[in-house]
This record gives sequence, C-alpha cells and structure tokens, in this order.
Amino acid sequence: MAKYSRSAGKDVKSAMKRRKKGTLKSGKGGKAGTVKSRKQAIAIGLSEARKKGKKVPKRKSRSKSK
Repeated sequence: MAKYSRSAGKDVKSAMKRRKKGTLKSGKGGKAGTVKSRKQAIAIGLSEARKKGKKVPKRKSRSKSK
C-alpha cells in the first residue's frame, strides 16, 4: 500500500519547482523569506497536500525542549 497519494506527490513536485524558481516562501503568509533548502521545500509540499486533505501520513511530533 502506498504511503502517499499520487496527487500529494504532485504538490511536492510543484513546491520543488517553486523553490528552483525562487518563489517558494516560508512561514505564515510567506513573510519569512525564500526557501533555499530541498528538505524544507519537500516539507512545505507535504504540508500543502495535508491541508488539501490528500493521503499523507501524519507529521512526526517535534520535541519542544532541548
């Protein structure tokens, strides 16, 4: 069984294209600046797919304290 839907993959692909073009922004409302990292672009693509309700596994929990 596939982890991600095909349409979720398309969202990631479009995010990667926007990163290469220099139009992919990070942060709420895209105010934090342009994304340079490949990993960050993939995370943004998956996040957008989740918001659209596509088949993407839940985000791994982050620990708050260091």
